[in-house]
Amino acid sequence: MALTTTASSLTKRQTYSSIFIIGMLFFIFGFVSWVNAILIPYFKIACELNHFQSYLVAFAFYIAYFVMSVPSAYLLKRVGFKKGMMAGFWMMALGAAIFIPAAMVRMYELFLLGLFTLGGGLAILQTAANPYITVLGPQERAAQRISIMGICNKGAGILAPLVFAAVILRPTDSELFSQIPLMDDQTRTQTLDALIRRVIVPYGCVSAVLLALGLVVRYSSLPEIDTEHETEAVASLNAGRTSIFQFPHLILGAVAIFLHVGTQVIAIDTIIGYAGSMGIDLLEAKTFPSYTLSATIIGYLIGIACTPKLFSQLTALRICTVLGLIFSFGILFATGSIRFLGHDTHVSIWFVVLLGLANSLVWAGIWPLALDGLGRFTKLGGSILIMGLCGNAILPLLYGYLADNHSLRDGYWILIPCYAYLIFYAFKGYRIKKWT
Repeated sequence: MALTTTASSLTKRQTYSSIFIIGMLFFIFGFVSWVNAILIPYFKIACELNHFQSYLVAFAFYIAYFVMSVPSAYLLKRVGFKKGMMAGFWMMALGAAIFIPAAMVRMYELFLLGLFTLGGGLAILQTAANPYITVLGPQERAAQRISIMGICNKGAGILAPLVFAAVILRPTDSELFSQIPLMDDQTRTQTLDALIRRVIVPYGCVSAVLLALGLVVRYSSLPEIDTEHETEAVASLNAGRTSIFQFPHLILGAVAIFLHVGTQVIAIDTIIGYAGSMGIDLLEAKTFPSYTLSATIIGYLIGIACTPKLFSQLTALRICTVLGLIFSFGILFATGSIRFLGHDTHVSIWFVVLLGLANSLVWAGIWPLALDGLGRFTKLGGSILIMGLCGNAILPLLYGYLADNHSLRDGYWILIPCYAYLIFYAFKGYRIKKWT
């Protein structure tokens, strides 16, 4: 394992270089993750799925975080950040490569295996990158650094559905999609086979790029930072602690991450389907995830400009969680139609877009609070928080169940208890340092 150093011993140049490299990683995270927003409706058509089945895309991808996060922490502890990141990239490359045989036989279960493998590789990368960027400088500016990472992530998320749509979809596809239910069995099978095989070339290219990126990171100038360093005060406080579960603010923070990421992925991955319920076809609706992500980036820019100069990262977290609850009620109860950005829609869909703004500084607010004072438990604590990303797997399925049994709009009721808990954590939960 490579020699480690503490974040405080890095020069400014090393710090900025490290932030740049980690920013590139977050761009990759975003591109691979947020392409699911267009994969879900695409697979729904090509593999003839209902809403619940289509959201298994998100489930298979994000449940890997729950399975892989703790093993990732032990992997990183053993081999270090850079070799661990290389392993993560190579696991993702394998996942992308699985799309090729899956498309050849149009087997949805094989696609789900590929998505799970992609998610597993990302779990390794996220387990490394999030604690890394959190400790890479003063704690009071951690939200600012995480916001910069968020711009890289969500910027890629804006591009991903648009690039995927440009590569996969054709101008005549709206007519084709409407004709598929009317085709005889043989013609429909041939059409759907041709449709799904469009993913072969892009995912083959993604696999090759991920293999190369693994080598680039492995031999980059990224330093091995000692995230287990403890000050005398922290060491004294943690002297009697033997388990990660003895940190209530961390465990409650992991629940907050679970609910936060679930609300985030619902806002992005369901909006195309919700637009479809208003009579908007896929070729027009593909831009809506980009609007939500753009609102998130606006929030990040506000955070970078204003924290900690105008308000603290805790204040930002509190404002965002309250806004999330307000916008959720807007989705459920707003009435009327509006023409905006060239779209004629029900006004409620723009409250889904605004959830991007409400979600923007929640992740950045939770991480420093949840990792505060963990010392030698930091890597494992980071992996516990990453496990919370399985909220991206569970909550969209609950949304899909409500959408199938009630309506797409009623599915958004799932957001209300999520934001209520996030408000609790922002105002009280992070302060709980002992269970009794």
